[in-house]
Amino acid sequence: MRLELDRRAAHSQLMTVLSPVIAIGLTLIAGAILFLLAGISPIEGLYTYFISPVTSAYSAQEVLVKASPLILIALGLSLCFQANVWNIGAEGQYTLGAVFGGWLALTLADMDTPLVLVAVLLAGIVGGMLWAAIPALLKTVFRANEILTSLMLTYVALLLIDYLVRGPLRDPAGYNFPESALFSSAATLPGLSSGGRLHLGVLFAFVLAIVMAFALPTTLKGFEIRTVGQAPKAARFAGFGDKGMVLFVFLASGALAGLAGIAEVSGTLNQLLPTISPGYGFTAIIVAFLGRLNPIGIVFAGIVMSISFIGGEAAQIRLGLPLDVAKVFQGILLFFILACDTLIYYRLRLYRPRAASAGDART
Repeated sequence: MRLELDRRAAHSQLMTVLSPVIAIGLTLIAGAILFLLAGISPIEGLYTYFISPVTSAYSAQEVLVKASPLILIALGLSLCFQANVWNIGAEGQYTLGAVFGGWLALTLADMDTPLVLVAVLLAGIVGGMLWAAIPALLKTVFRANEILTSLMLTYVALLLIDYLVRGPLRDPAGYNFPESALFSSAATLPGLSSGGRLHLGVLFAFVLAIVMAFALPTTLKGFEIRTVGQAPKAARFAGFGDKGMVLFVFLASGALAGLAGIAEVSGTLNQLLPTISPGYGFTAIIVAFLGRLNPIGIVFAGIVMSISFIGGEAAQIRLGLPLDVAKVFQGILLFFILACDTLIYYRLRLYRPRAASAGDART
């Protein structure tokens, strides 16, 4: 006897919508069990992780600040995933966006004009697009697997920014610390609050989510993306090119990841550091699927994942837990999302091999 996955003739639309909610609920139950095993009150643990981040104005602002790069990157990844293109290297594209924009901000440090900020943001977008173009071209020209190439380029990007802030871009007055000089005020995104780190870049994520929510269902390009992903043969028959779509979604995803990277260093950090991300590019994959690849769903999923980041920091201080416990919650959530989605399209069936008959045995 063995368990098999048997594809359902039709799947439930209601369960498709409820799947993320069920996954979050199961994650909370699993988290409560983990806290209990660690000798911590499950109620206190869950409150610290998921409620305390929104109980004050400052922490609520921090939730939005951390949610914005997750939303921006996940919006771009959702285009790739809808087209059945697997961009796993958003972390690298985010990093190159920060590098390109940060380099220009440092180069134009003596200029005091609003055009500096515009140029810095555009440089960040171009940096993300150029890094995303590499796995796109490798796939379309050499048929290389985009999962491997985009993922491996992430580590190249992380090593590159580490080299730059320890070498060519290191602040001469920084006491030998691996960091760049602070950006000028002209290259810094303006703040939106005097009592927190909320800045103009946070609005980019929410505005673009609204734009994509209206554009994808109503434009030809949105229809083309869905068709290529769901029915490749029909897409080719309609004249939609596979190679052109791979290049388009990779460049769009890289542009949004690059924008997230330069917005983070220009609006929040104000300088380049070896570690400018707690793993936004990888966490955004969870955000995209938790949001059902829908722009509005991604906004809510990004806020949920941001709460887990802020809650992890609070748990480290109040409960003495390692900061990486937040990543454990994110991993559990991804597991339950995938499990729920699998059971929507497949049912578990107990398979019993048919016993051989006497005639079969004589044969």
